[in-house]
This record gives sequence, C-alpha cells and structure tokens, in this order.
Amino acid sequence: MDRNQATGLILFAAVLLVYSFFFASSPEPQLQDTTDQTTQSSPIGQTSTDVVLEIQEPDSLMDIRAQNQFGVFAGLTRGNEEEVILENDKMIVTFSSKGAEIKKVILKDYLTWDKKPLVILDENSSEINYQIQTGKGLLSLNDFYFVPKTSSQDSAGVKTTKLEFVAQAGSGKISRTYSIKDGTYLVDKALDFSGLSGQIVDSKVNILWEDRLVKQEEDIEESRRKTNINFYTVAGDYDYLSLTSDSAEDRVTDPVKWVSFSQRFFTSSIIADSQFNEADLNQVTPKDTLSVKNVKAALVLPLENGQANVTYFFGPNNYKLLKTITPGFEKNVDMGYFFVSWVNKYIIVNLFQFLEQYFTNYGIIIILIVLIIKIFLFPLTYKSYVGMAKMRVIKPEIDELKEKYKDDPTKQQQEQMKLFGQLGVSPISGCLPMVLQMPFLFAMFFFFPNSIELRQESFLWAHDLSTYDSIIRLPFTIPFYGSHVSLFTLLMTVSQIAYTRFNNQLTAATGPMKNLGYIMPIGFMFVLNSFPAALSFYYFVSNMVTFGQQALIKLFVDDAKIREKVEKSKIKNVNKKKSTFQQKLEDAMKSAEASKKKK
Repeated sequence: MDRNQATGLILFAAVLLVYSFFFASSPEPQLQDTTDQTTQSSPIGQTSTDVVLEIQEPDSLMDIRAQNQFGVFAGLTRGNEEEVILENDKMIVTFSSKGAEIKKVILKDYLTWDKKPLVILDENSSEINYQIQTGKGLLSLNDFYFVPKTSSQDSAGVKTTKLEFVAQAGSGKISRTYSIKDGTYLVDKALDFSGLSGQIVDSKVNILWEDRLVKQEEDIEESRRKTNINFYTVAGDYDYLSLTSDSAEDRVTDPVKWVSFSQRFFTSSIIADSQFNEADLNQVTPKDTLSVKNVKAALVLPLENGQANVTYFFGPNNYKLLKTITPGFEKNVDMGYFFVSWVNKYIIVNLFQFLEQYFTNYGIIIILIVLIIKIFLFPLTYKSYVGMAKMRVIKPEIDELKEKYKDDPTKQQQEQMKLFGQLGVSPISGCLPMVLQMPFLFAMFFFFPNSIELRQESFLWAHDLSTYDSIIRLPFTIPFYGSHVSLFTLLMTVSQIAYTRFNNQLTAATGPMKNLGYIMPIGFMFVLNSFPAALSFYYFVSNMVTFGQQALIKLFVDDAKIREKVEKSKIKNVNKKKSTFQQKLEDAMKSAEASKKKK
C-alpha cells in the first residue's frame, strides 16, 4: 500500500465517523438531505442508510484518489465521452471529447487497394498523447474531459470550420482549438493553458505519437520499402530514418520544424509553428502483423505564455501539394539522387501536371512524355548515331592496327589514338550523347514508383499502373524474380534485346561489348518484374521510339559520305601535332606499361 492509498483510506474513515456521529441517530431522515448526491445511483426501493453509504464509498474514494493524483485537474477526470466531427471537401476528422485529440482521419478522394475507405489514422492503431509537467507529476491530457464547441465562417469564399475544446481547472482552463479549411489536408491546432502558470511547472508540452501504420496498398513489401520517418530541422536540414533496416532510431537535439510518418503514397505529419526543442524517433518493421511499420515520435513543444501552435497534415504524397505546406516538406516524396532529381522536380512533374489537364488516361500520358523527351533529346540521339557511324566506317583501319600490334597492347592503343586524331573521329562521340541522356532514364526509376497520380489507374491489362501487371501467378518463387510474370517487363526486355541487336549492327560491335548488350536486358527483367507497370511500360515505349528514331536517321545518313568526310580530315590532319590531352594519355599508357614490365 503506497502513501496515497493510505492517506485516502484514513480520510475516508474520518468521513464515515463524522457522518455516523451527526446523522446516524436522526429519527426521521429526509431523503433529499441524506441521499442528494446518490439517489440516482441507489437501487429502486432501497433507501436505508447502509445502502447509501455503500454506494457513496467508491465515489468518495475515487474523488480522494483523483485529488491526490491530479490536484487541481481532478475534476477534469470525470465526464462523458462524445465524438465530434470536423469535415471539409478533402477529409473527415473525428475527435473525442476525452483528451480533445484526433481519433480518426478519413481521406475522401482515396480508397485502399481493396476499395475500402482510406483511414490514414485510427484510434485502434494510433495514439497521440499530450503531457504536461505539474506539481503532481507528468499528466496526460488524454485523461481529461473537455467541452466541445463548433463554429464556422466564410472568408473570400473559403469555409473554415473551428472546433474548440475547453476544460475548466480551478481558476484556469485548458483550451485545444482545431480548425480546417476547405481544399486542404491541414488541421491547425492551438493550445492554451490560461491561468495555470502556477500549476504547470515546465513551460513545455511533451508529445508522444505512436502509430502502427495500416496497410493501404496491395504489395506490403513494397510499401515497407517506401515507408519511414522523415524530419526537418529549423536550420533547414532534412534527414530520415533508415529505409532498409528492420529497426532504426534517432535522437535529434537540434530544434525540429516537422516530423512525418511517410508511407509510399500518404503522409501523416506534425508541424510546429515555431519549433520542437528535440525529438526521439523510432521505427520497427513488424514480422507477424499486417501493419506496414510501427513508428513513434516523442517531441518537446515549448510554451510561450502558456500557448503553442502546431499543424497536422494528413494527405497524399503529391509533390506539388507538399511543396506548398512548409519548407522542405516536398522531400517526403523521393525524387532520386541529386544528379537525377532535377529532372523530376523541374521537368517531369510539371510535364505530368500539364498533360493531366488534357488527358485522363495515364497510359497515353506516359506515351506523350516519352515522345516529348525523345524529341527534346533528338539532337543528342543524332550525334550519337553519327559518332557510331564514323567508328563503323573506320573499322577496317582499327582492325589493321589490332593485327599489326597484337603483341603490344600499349603501342596498339597509341596508334589507335593517333589514327582517331588524323581521321577527326572521337571514340566517345557515340557514347557521350547517350551518357547525357542517362539522367532522364534514371529519373523515371524514382518518379514512377513514387507517383501517386498513377495509383489505381488502369491501362490495357494493368489494373494499377503503380504496381506490377501480373498476368501469370507462379506456384513457386524464382529467386530475385518473384512468383508472378509482368507482361510489360517482358515486352521491355524483348524490345531492349531487339534494340541491342540493331545497335550492334550499326557499331559492328564484337567481343564482350556485344554480349553485354544482351545480358543487361535479362538482368533488368529480374529487377523490374516487381516494379510498377508504369516504369516498365515507359522503358518499353522509350525503346521502341529510339528504335524508330535510329531507323529514320539511317535513311538520311550515308556511310559513303561519312567515309568521304573522314578521308578529308585525314589529309587535313596529316601533319597535325598531338593535342595536350592526347600526349598526356600516351604518357599515362607508357607509364602503366613500364610499371607492368617491372612487376
């Protein structure tokens, strides 16, 4: 028995003694005098003093214990829980009067993979707990009952709905006010502890948000790979917990602006109006449940004059939308590494948004994006073809040098460099334009798997372009491939092999390079089989358009004319001195050969 329990029992015994001394011998007790506090709880037909005392006992003990535990806030621990709803055109947010906190959030414009309402937050899987430090210890606002009051107003045609929860504590009060505007996924929240400066010993609020993120997409493994905790500091630094580890944690001591639980297509987040002083973050990938990941954020929110403001975000991972929320918030959408992200941020996102205004079929949009990018990159494609054609027409000279210096690789390389200089041909002239196109190819590798615009959009046989287009389910699993067959991935592989064959004919490739061109498509088939159908479809269309471009260029590029141009360069450059680059390259070759001989 602890000290509080002992004190409660002593006080309760004193109440019984006082009651017995003054009232037990009264000959004609009046019902309203003796049972005013308990009449509603007494069984019908039982009015004896013993029965009244038996009913009062737990209530009195509860009052005493509540007073000891909660002090001036004890009166807030009794009440009736009721639900209150705030709603706009984007979401339905349900609150509970017990705790005055969000209980459930439903996004109106989206459904789960099995066509059920998309509940992004639920009391069964999530809890948001605000705690204050008082003279009685750390108290949770979730233990208090609040009185709700709703109101709404229109400003410039935009409706704002407000919900205020108030709990009166002695001469002070706790106020938690929420508001949402039409057309947004934001819930603004204002905290106010009026007249409680003497009761709250720390000018801060501890926030604990735990969430077992519920499965929203069909492929839970892909969802887990794309789900983690992101955060952004006041100084402007973005970071995140590991995407690959089964468990990860971090203690952030720098002031934090926002923390988000970011899933593949949707994000729940809390944003400070000023800052969170610190944050403890933790995430775990469960093994035996259907939750995607279990995440937890413990935040310290400072109070200024007993007040603080935060904003909740519950919405889709739409890059353009997130960019309007708060600085750095668009980083919840992975646009790839720095050398490809600029393609997605400044070209693909805007191009996608533009085409969405005129087309509703996303398969058509993907085809148009391919055509636009290919037209834009056509000069590079043309230069690449011409460069490969030059290498093709001088192949006899190269073969002659290889035969002549087959026992001296260094000399062979030197003579080849000399030949290239005389003929005005660069061995990288065909490769460099292709390298410059690589950011666009890699950018799609990040864009399509994270594009919510493609979620649940069908095209041809693909029921959802954001996941793989399975046409056959295998009764077994092939390592690194999976247990299904994606038709778009097969088409992409076949088209890549056909393009490689055509390209080898253009360049007259031989040896390892020729075989590598056939091995790579097979490798990509294994990699992309479980990736979104939109990505494989894009690569398939891109291959076919490139194939068509090169076939068209071939009609206008005459090898005889290229040979004539090469011969002119040979005569012109017969006495041409070696360039600085060429001289340094030859010196490096000689140095490498000398080192090799010494070994």
